[in-house]
Amino acid sequence: MRKLLLLKFTIFIMAFAFMLTGCANSTNGTAAASPASDTPPLVSEAPPEVSQPTDEQPTEVEITDIYGTVTVPINPQRVVALDSRTYETLSDWGIKLAAVPKAIIPADFPFVSDASVQDIGSHNDPNLEVIAAVDPELVIVGQRFGGRYEEIKALVPNAVVINLNFDVSTDADTPGDNLVNGFKNSTLALGRIFDKNAESERLVADFDKAIADAKAAYNGTDTIISVIVSGGNIGYSAPHSGRVWGPMYEVFGWLSPLEVDGATSDHQGDDISVEAIAQSNPDWIFVLDRDAGTSSAVDAVPAQDVINNSPALRNTTAISEGQTFYAPKDTYTNESIQTYTELFSDIAAALAK
Repeated sequence: MRKLLLLKFTIFIMAFAFMLTGCANSTNGTAAASPASDTPPLVSEAPPEVSQPTDEQPTEVEITDIYGTVTVPINPQRVVALDSRTYETLSDWGIKLAAVPKAIIPADFPFVSDASVQDIGSHNDPNLEVIAAVDPELVIVGQRFGGRYEEIKALVPNAVVINLNFDVSTDADTPGDNLVNGFKNSTLALGRIFDKNAESERLVADFDKAIADAKAAYNGTDTIISVIVSGGNIGYSAPHSGRVWGPMYEVFGWLSPLEVDGATSDHQGDDISVEAIAQSNPDWIFVLDRDAGTSSAVDAVPAQDVINNSPALRNTTAISEGQTFYAPKDTYTNESIQTYTELFSDIAAALAK
């Protein structure tokens, strides 16, 4: 009897244990299959794509030339430059040019020796068809070519043509302001066109400093006569209108001991006798050597020899006290902001002695 009861109890326990095992397996299977489980899946999923803001680089920029606002392509690939005030800047920035007037560019500039750069010739007799042949995106007009703007624009209707000229002629009311602001505005415009803003701003800052230094160095009382030496002759560069020097009388407040009627901005200066200069007895003589700036004038007499060997000038204060000043040799054909910065800095140093 006892064995029978023990057997029944054992069977009951085994049956109960079997039931518990089945329930557990049923529950685990349901949990594994349930899509609503809070447990994250073990298989990694790619994160959702997040759209990033895109700053598209502008392809055009607005600049101001003498006619107003012009839209210009940034970093144009085919550029023709016709402004002597821009060559050194473009060269320093490594800008590739398609065509230039090689006859009026200093011979050591890379544009002159580069056979891939087409030659437009001199401004006096240019071959403007060369401009059309290179199919430019941009043509930079100014200075000696300033008067050909409309002609060039009609020749290349698909190009952007800008005129960066500024007036320092006899017609200008404020040649000094025009010179200073013209250089600054055109340099900053070129910086925007060729994505050289930092470089252009540095050039303008150096230019401003050189002006300030030259102003500070002038004592306000010394008289200054400015001249141009060309072909062994001395020409007069009149205050306000004279080539290169004229506007500086306004910029720096220089005093001149001599006034000449009918003064012009002629590239060789106005006719004047050395006796007239001697009689005015200037404290300083400022000299532009035109021949030194033209590559064709190989046999020219240096301006310093012409001035020093003039008997009439020998007894002037300027000569007797060694107060003659010479512009950088390439000034006549390289009237860049860099040249004028160097010129003003050298003037400041000379006057401060």
